[in-house]
Amino acid sequence: MSELEIIAILSSIMLQATPLIIAVCGEVITERVGIVNLSLDGSMLMSAMTGFVVGLKTGSVILGFLAAAAVGAFFALIVAYGSIRLKQSQFAIGFVLTLLGDDLSAFLGQNYTRIPGPSVAKWGIPFLKDLPFGIGAIFFDQNPVVYFALLLVVLVWWWFNYTQPGLRLRAVGERPEAAFARGVKINFTRYLYTLIGGALVGIAGASYSFSVKLYWSEGHTRGYGWIALAIVIFGGWSPVKGMLGALIFGATKAVATILQHTFPEVSVVAFNALPWILMIIVLVLVGSDLSEWLVALVPKRYQNRLRSLLRVDAPQALGVNFGEK
Repeated sequence: MSELEIIAILSSIMLQATPLIIAVCGEVITERVGIVNLSLDGSMLMSAMTGFVVGLKTGSVILGFLAAAAVGAFFALIVAYGSIRLKQSQFAIGFVLTLLGDDLSAFLGQNYTRIPGPSVAKWGIPFLKDLPFGIGAIFFDQNPVVYFALLLVVLVWWWFNYTQPGLRLRAVGERPEAAFARGVKINFTRYLYTLIGGALVGIAGASYSFSVKLYWSEGHTRGYGWIALAIVIFGGWSPVKGMLGALIFGATKAVATILQHTFPEVSVVAFNALPWILMIIVLVLVGSDLSEWLVALVPKRYQNRLRSLLRVDAPQALGVNFGEK
């Protein structure tokens, strides 16, 4: 395999992982404030369909993304309202919305299946796209959605760690009682960031229609929402580690495609299952004592670093309702 072919594969992995990176960032924001949005899979399907249809009808990709963001925010609002106001299970509401979004997207989008629509044009960044060793081609010779995903990871990480609103966000997800005692409006904060996270999930769905597949079909992003939820756990509720998880998933998809062409006699189902098997293995490793067994296999000077990478600490108030007085 030539150097150009390798760079092309890596560039494709970056593009394929972009919707997941955006969805993961959105869910990280939502969960760090204490709300679990299990509607991701249905929300992404509805957003992918809505964004594509709006973009097709108006000829505007921007309007398509805005419509998709509105759909994602609406799904997230239902989860937040059902949890905060109605005191119902976030998990049950999210799961029902996933089923609803799947069926509703198939029904409403049945007349727009596999119709070529607008797409996000490739736009290389001057000078940066010419960086050596393929770095420029992989990261800076893409479309604006890829740049948005990379910038979003940095922005979310910076917001969490270096801004007062970000610190309040984390406090609401970790110790809402203490945050409330300091004057933070818990429910308002949860509504706000759940809507922002949901809007990003909607943008993730539309990005699949406008920059990856370039059309709509039933089950367009099916499974991606569940993968995003798994990556959030794998990444320890960190946007940077979440991006790494999305890239690993994209890489396994690429490997599955290569193996499928190399071994055509093997069922395609076997190769399509590889990314899911990998995610299950990773979740078992990071969510059990097996991680310590894995740490013990590496040299001692690397053990603390690997332990930190595998460590996952969920926000303490995740999924727990809080009643403001």
